[in-house]
Amino acid sequence: MDGQQNEQHGDGGEETPVTGHAPDVPFGARPRSRPDWRRPLRRLGVTLAVLVVTLVGVVVGVLAGGQVGTDIGPFHADLRVSPAVSGGTTVDIPPLGALLLDSHDGPTHLTVELGALDQGRTEALLDDPASINRASQSAVDDVREGVMRLGLRTVASAVLVTLVLALLVFRNTRRAAWAGTLALLVTAGSLGTAAATLRPQSIEEPRYEGLLVNAPAIVGDARRIANDYTRYAEQLQRLVGNVSQLYTTVSALPVYEPEPDTTRVLHVSDMHLNPTGWQLIRTVVEQFGIDVVIDTGDITDWGSEPEANYVGSIGLLKKPYVFIRGNHDSGRTAAAVARQPNAIVLNNSTTTVAGLTIAGIGDPRFTPDKNTSPAGSGLTKQVADQVIGAGEQLAATVRSSPRPVNIALVHDPASAGPLSGTCPLVLAGHTHNRQVSKLPEVAGQMPTQLMVQGSTGGAGLRGLEGEKPTPLTMSVLYFDKDKLLQAYDDITVGGTGQAQVNLERHIVEDPKAGAPVPVTPTPTR
Repeated sequence: MDGQQNEQHGDGGEETPVTGHAPDVPFGARPRSRPDWRRPLRRLGVTLAVLVVTLVGVVVGVLAGGQVGTDIGPFHADLRVSPAVSGGTTVDIPPLGALLLDSHDGPTHLTVELGALDQGRTEALLDDPASINRASQSAVDDVREGVMRLGLRTVASAVLVTLVLALLVFRNTRRAAWAGTLALLVTAGSLGTAAATLRPQSIEEPRYEGLLVNAPAIVGDARRIANDYTRYAEQLQRLVGNVSQLYTTVSALPVYEPEPDTTRVLHVSDMHLNPTGWQLIRTVVEQFGIDVVIDTGDITDWGSEPEANYVGSIGLLKKPYVFIRGNHDSGRTAAAVARQPNAIVLNNSTTTVAGLTIAGIGDPRFTPDKNTSPAGSGLTKQVADQVIGAGEQLAATVRSSPRPVNIALVHDPASAGPLSGTCPLVLAGHTHNRQVSKLPEVAGQMPTQLMVQGSTGGAGLRGLEGEKPTPLTMSVLYFDKDKLLQAYDDITVGGTGQAQVNLERHIVEDPKAGAPVPVTPTPTR
């Protein structure tokens, strides 16, 4: 019995007398029992552990599941929400850069990334201009529906990850339930704060990153440019349809009727990232029965990797696309073009397409930081030597070609001089000013005609800076069965406030003289 009492009431075998009343304890002395201060500490530790697990679960859950894909017009957009010290929205617009909007408060940041154009929806928009208006009107609803799905998915992912993590850490359903409840409150509260502090007017005062910083036309007066471009695009949708009527009218003139074996070449240049240029090119390719498209460079503005998405429209043309680099195009730009299934990139080389032997060389410079206007393209002696040297290299390539070269391509017309007498026609761009001239003749050599194209992209975003945006220009060249230029049509599409398409037919009466005879322009309003 004594042994049992020792086990129940004693530590280390000390005997505690068993009486009918409590043992005598001196007044003020502490009883000999285990201290109770450890329990609050343990509860505090468990509470902190639950909070830490909850925060970790919320962050991991938001990063893992806080993203959805949605269609906005012809674009496929990715919406992502992420934890942040302050709120806001980033709209990534490849290849131009990003807009940063102070759209809301709270510890959540929204990212909207516009992906590549869907080929099927893009073709549908191009075939039906009215669908562009419908797509614009539904864009807000598309974004709203995508954001709602994003919010629900984010909350569900954060709670689920937190519950799984809490069960793994605590192996206690009660504590896991507390963590899941806290995760729900934290995530829903953060998204609710963002919704409650939403500032729709922030779209009017964005900050720019990437290529948009270098676009003075947008940075200088964003609202005016946006409004102008809207009218610009709306008018072009109506204008490009008039090309068919113009072609029918001009082709009926008795001065020139293309023979059945005529080869039709579309000369474009200096697109400078203008997406509207592709719509016009596609219309002309289809309605004029183009065999080959030739691009004399500056398809991009800065030659950056994000801009490579822009050249994806080349594949939609489904015609051979011969390209040389401009001074705004980088090696990555040329590589992106070369990846298109119908593209041929020339760099001091030749190719034969549709019976035409074409030689071309890229611009020796890479100067994306310079203004694209003619005023910014002056040549120092060193640069002039580079540019002329490129022409000399191409001239040597043309002379050594096993087949006679029909067309030579350079970006800057300053490179064309050494090509005089090597081939009948040289095509160039760069100046954004359409010109046709004859190169100085070399004794005993064939005459060579130089055709400089304007800007098929209307000088890109910079073309919207002035009161009258730079018109979009391109030319259709007609070659006979001997691959000699017989005629060409200069197509000009006016900008905002100039609802007009001009097509001017020129007849090359004497190939030796290379003198074009203009036909009266045929405008359509």
